[in-house]
Amino acid sequence: MLSPKSLAMNRTSRELFKEIRRHISKTSSVPNSDAVSRQDSKLGINLELKGSDPRTASEKWSIHSRHNNIRALSTIQTKVKPAVTNAPVFSKEESRDFMAVFPDIVRDLTDAGRHTDIPEVTKRFAKVLQYNVPTGKKTRGLSTVIAYKMLEKPENLTPENVRLANILGWCVELLKASGVVVDDLIDNSEVRHNMACWYKCDSVGYNAISDGILIENSLYSILKKYFRNHSNYIPLVELFHDTIMRSAMGKTLDGEIANGGSPDLSKMTMKNYTLISKYKNGYCTLQLPVESAMFLANMSDPEQYRQAQTILLEMGQYFQVQKDFLNCFGNPELIKNIGSDINEGKCSWLAVVALQRANSSQREIMEQYYGKPGEAAVQAIKKLYIQLGLPATFEKYEEQTHKIINTHIQQITRGLPHKLFFALLEELYTFE
Repeated sequence: MLSPKSLAMNRTSRELFKEIRRHISKTSSVPNSDAVSRQDSKLGINLELKGSDPRTASEKWSIHSRHNNIRALSTIQTKVKPAVTNAPVFSKEESRDFMAVFPDIVRDLTDAGRHTDIPEVTKRFAKVLQYNVPTGKKTRGLSTVIAYKMLEKPENLTPENVRLANILGWCVELLKASGVVVDDLIDNSEVRHNMACWYKCDSVGYNAISDGILIENSLYSILKKYFRNHSNYIPLVELFHDTIMRSAMGKTLDGEIANGGSPDLSKMTMKNYTLISKYKNGYCTLQLPVESAMFLANMSDPEQYRQAQTILLEMGQYFQVQKDFLNCFGNPELIKNIGSDINEGKCSWLAVVALQRANSSQREIMEQYYGKPGEAAVQAIKKLYIQLGLPATFEKYEEQTHKIINTHIQQITRGLPHKLFFALLEELYTFE
């Protein structure tokens, strides 16, 4: 395993990042079972966990890690938060102000006076919006507002401009919701934000596809209504178009590898995983909220956009790795789609690292169970992940990547506020 003593203090953060990525992604030159055993023992993992029940193993590993004073996995025990800020990323007041704008968004999009000849559609669309858009943590939309407040000149932070930032944040949430509605149908998901997925509701089914298209296109109506006179209106529209296109490309690659539940394991490489996480989630999860806020604040320095994108995409992959881990080892009371990546044969970080480490017999387990339906398949793969030491590897990855991104944020030199990126990083680091 990577030892702190092996990291020279005078290395640049780029070199450190490359070394950790090699450590996480490389295939050991020694037999996999031996390599994993040694790595596990160094990280304080009891070797008796191998071959045991995955749930029991996770609990034993959690207890053992506490005794060794190792920071816990975010889903197994309470995580020690980094000392980034003393205040919540989004205050209750900011969340209330954000929610207060949503009824106006619905009215703007379903005004019967604009569509008098199809009242049934506008009535249905209002229901679609209410059910799918204002759910979840609304992190992307709120991040847009917070980013604008930190990037804008103080004299321009008028109530009118802050309201525009909230409206722009809802455009980001509309984009997210449009993808979720369709993705849940494609993935045969059951639950989203503790509610039945939209396509599962009465008389919806495949109509969810057209509902998703409606939501996606509605955001451009909002942009036109409120931002058409803004100097960056065209760049804003292009940003949303580009994000949708990139997200679709990422989902296409993801679907090609998953292959409808018959995954192509030979394509589950770290290169493909990085591309999927970048295109499918990186651009829309972090870059879109911050870059749209930069446009709203009339920022024009190309280098600032470049630096922001570099860090945000790095944070986006970090976030995706966390999501992949939670999908397998998360708390079922908090994460309702436990094991869905396994059943669907997704190109997840866990699957990629497992395939890199697996010996021939372990790879046969992946071929037999990965992408197959049912709880038995989930438990077989989770057991394999534990045998390969992936919970410990994830913990190491999470700790080291957090430190690396912290360093990169501190190296920003073009006037971007460090506190914005630290706030976003804290939100990801404490993600449950």
